[in-house]
Amino acid sequence: MPRSRVPTAPPFPMEKGLALPQDCRDFLHSLRMRSKYALFLAFVVVVFVFIEKENKIISRVSDKLKQIPQSLVDANSTDPALVLAENASLLSLSELDSAFTQLQSRLRNFSLQLGLQPAEEATKGEAVEEEGEQPPGPAEARPRRHVLLMATTRTGSSFVGEFFNQQGNIFYLFEPLWHIERTVSFEPGGASAAGSALVYRDVLQQLFLCDLYVLEHFISPLPEDHLTHGMFRRGSSRSLCEDPVCTPFVKKVFEKYHCKNRRCGPLNVTLAAEACRRKEHMALKAVRIRQLEFLQPLAEDPRLDLRVIQLVRDPRAVLASRMVAFAGKYETWKKWLAEGQDRLREEEVQRLRGNCESIRVSAELGLRQPAWLRGRYMLVRYEDVARRPLQKARDMYRFAGIPLTPQVEDWIQKNTQAPRDSSGIYSTQKNSSEQFEKWRFSMPFKLAQVVQDACGPAMRLFGYKLARDAASLTNRSVSLLEERGTFWVT
Repeated sequence: MPRSRVPTAPPFPMEKGLALPQDCRDFLHSLRMRSKYALFLAFVVVVFVFIEKENKIISRVSDKLKQIPQSLVDANSTDPALVLAENASLLSLSELDSAFTQLQSRLRNFSLQLGLQPAEEATKGEAVEEEGEQPPGPAEARPRRHVLLMATTRTGSSFVGEFFNQQGNIFYLFEPLWHIERTVSFEPGGASAAGSALVYRDVLQQLFLCDLYVLEHFISPLPEDHLTHGMFRRGSSRSLCEDPVCTPFVKKVFEKYHCKNRRCGPLNVTLAAEACRRKEHMALKAVRIRQLEFLQPLAEDPRLDLRVIQLVRDPRAVLASRMVAFAGKYETWKKWLAEGQDRLREEEVQRLRGNCESIRVSAELGLRQPAWLRGRYMLVRYEDVARRPLQKARDMYRFAGIPLTPQVEDWIQKNTQAPRDSSGIYSTQKNSSEQFEKWRFSMPFKLAQVVQDACGPAMRLFGYKLARDAASLTNRSVSLLEERGTFWVT
């Protein structure tokens, strides 16, 4: 049976252009145009911001590359282009990190406006940014100090230097200027003592910046591949004898100045320089810096935070010690004492007077507190250190702005209460409270008189009393030391 068809209604006729109200069409058109302009404007702003940031980064990197010291290139003996390229990469990363931090700050502000970040958290972050501080880390880094122990020979500087050598976070160097004195010669009538002082000062400045390569030009024989076995008194610097500076021992290589408590290979200057940069602070002992005024460029160098500790000692005790330690240089004095002559050769007296005067002039400059030295100078008498070593160590560390560790305190306790002084002219093990006046009982009075006549102004400045006769020189109940307080510092 045929299926019957159900008639359907004709489809609704669709008009090609459905008529909308004119107001709606205008609104849609306006919305589309605004969206296009907004997107285009946003794109232009983003491009402009990135171009501006790149220009600033490139400009800063370029400026910093120009400031890279030439000593960095010379010290490593590498191609300047390679050094610049390597540092440029590091500097670029640093600048990008800074730019990223700024971007984070802006995103934080934008999130706050949208209500996506708690206001309290954002305010805390802004406060840190405004103060120029980083969020507190595990430990805050202290400012790096550069301590110069300034003295002359036989003033107890090796002993006092150990106060800094025994602290693990200090890179300590023992008499590095010895190499310069042995290498640089000054012609009579040509460069004067001031010329040598300038050389010492410039080398000292590089050493405080951990540029130990500067010493290679003065070490004999010249180091090869930054390796040397001729570093003066290497064993007196713990930093040069500990890992990783202490490399494996090499057989059949003679070490003129070897480490005391372990066997190390030749000193690798590169490893030593890296160890210097890793330490928190730097200290150095020098008996060849006589004129304090020559240190002004170091005190004003923004890369350094210099602290000068000038160590002085009774010149009578200094001469007595030198006549034992450097006997060959004092044959004239010994002959004068043995033969009973009335007068000592004038040139010998003048040399003694000149030494005392250079010490006095430097101390007076420090005590006057010129602006460039204010807060950077401390005057210490060896006799005060010998009588109260732990107290004076605390005073010196407080002046330097470095916390004193129990490690140093233990060393002082063990090495200042020995039953008797250790043998050896360079020993740092002493019964310090008893030995500092031993010279009084072995020095002939006429020798003491020569020193007092030549060094009277310096002795009066430092508080050393003059002996009137032989009896007062050897009388233990008569003190030859004026009290100057417990912390003589400016």
